[in-house]
Amino acid sequence: MVTSFELQQCSLDKLKQFHERVLSSSHKIVKVHLKLWVSESVSVLVLAGLFLSFLLAMVCAYLYLFPRYQPAIRTYGVHESSDSLGKCNVFEGKWVPDDSYPLYNASQCPFAERGFDCVTNGRRDKGYQKWRWKPKNCEIPRFNVQEILRKLRGKRIVFVGDSLSRTQWESMICLLMNGVEDKRDVYEINGKKITKRIRFLGVWFSSFNLRIDYYRSVFLVQPGSAPRRAPKRVKSTVRVDKMDDISNEWIDSDFLIFNSGHWWTPTKLFYMGCYFQSGRSLKLGMGIPSAFRTALKTWASWVETSVNRKRTRVFFRTFEASHWIGRNRNSCKVTRRPWLRTKGRDRSRISDIIIDVVKKMTTPVTLLHVTPMGAFRSDAHVGTWSDNPSVPDCSHWCLPGVPDTWNEILLSMMLSKDEQTVQ
Repeated sequence: MVTSFELQQCSLDKLKQFHERVLSSSHKIVKVHLKLWVSESVSVLVLAGLFLSFLLAMVCAYLYLFPRYQPAIRTYGVHESSDSLGKCNVFEGKWVPDDSYPLYNASQCPFAERGFDCVTNGRRDKGYQKWRWKPKNCEIPRFNVQEILRKLRGKRIVFVGDSLSRTQWESMICLLMNGVEDKRDVYEINGKKITKRIRFLGVWFSSFNLRIDYYRSVFLVQPGSAPRRAPKRVKSTVRVDKMDDISNEWIDSDFLIFNSGHWWTPTKLFYMGCYFQSGRSLKLGMGIPSAFRTALKTWASWVETSVNRKRTRVFFRTFEASHWIGRNRNSCKVTRRPWLRTKGRDRSRISDIIIDVVKKMTTPVTLLHVTPMGAFRSDAHVGTWSDNPSVPDCSHWCLPGVPDTWNEILLSMMLSKDEQTVQ
């Protein structure tokens, strides 16, 4: 007979076998699930890696095919006064006395307009000629006319704008003529004399194959006659949506320098019966700031579509500070020394519009932001030392003078290879 002890022992053996089978099965199940989980995790990681690689490849391809938009203002590195390798805003600084100035004698330069030659016209104090612009954190390269002429060989420089543009054009020619041994090698290509209303002047530096042109375009856009059935007060219009009809002559150049602003005033527009026009529509209610912005957008569109950015460098000079005083800003008093403070003349609504429009362009345009630096120079205007002393002038500058500094900066930028786009 089987004893109760043997039955209990048998039961324990079977229970042990069952327990071992359960544990074995559980281990196998866990092992299988673990393998599946690891396999699935690896697959997910692989898929995620492939997806991220695809996205990275797409981003790289997009950036290659469509370069990121960059605002069009540029800043240029110039010779640093310290060991710093940083950049410098050359338009932020102060005027310092310097007896090495002026850089030329206006009476000996045939292209210095008589109306801007203040000394010849009777100004006795010449201190206004003895100031040099000193940027805050750097130095403008010293003017080396021989090196500049050598680097400009074979180039065409074009100035476009109003009479302040013509002043800068005259200044540049006088500066560069100092490096030419035979002055007869420098001449106006059509034999024309400088006049206030002439639309085109071109000077040829024959020994350097260098041409420097000036085009009179005070609005940059097209002036025109009054449309049919216009009110009697409308004598002429400014077509803010259409570029000046001589703009095609500016394109074939290496350097294009623009300015505008002095004709965008009520006295030169509304008081003269000149109003704004867009298409066939006469804009009698359009204000000057709005019209100026629209005209600049027309100019910007023209630059984007017409100028060869691989060849031509484009510059735009901001509004030049004037020093008219009095309740109606119609009184002109030229001082003997520069102002110590800008007295609010370092800001200009015209300059703000120029800066805003240029910032939104994709074609690189370098701003010559001369408004703040000119604000100090209450001593450097033509005043009553012009070819018409009965009409004081606190807008234009004597030559030599402030426009020479514009050109020192402009030439250093034109010839600089160290440039950086401001974000």
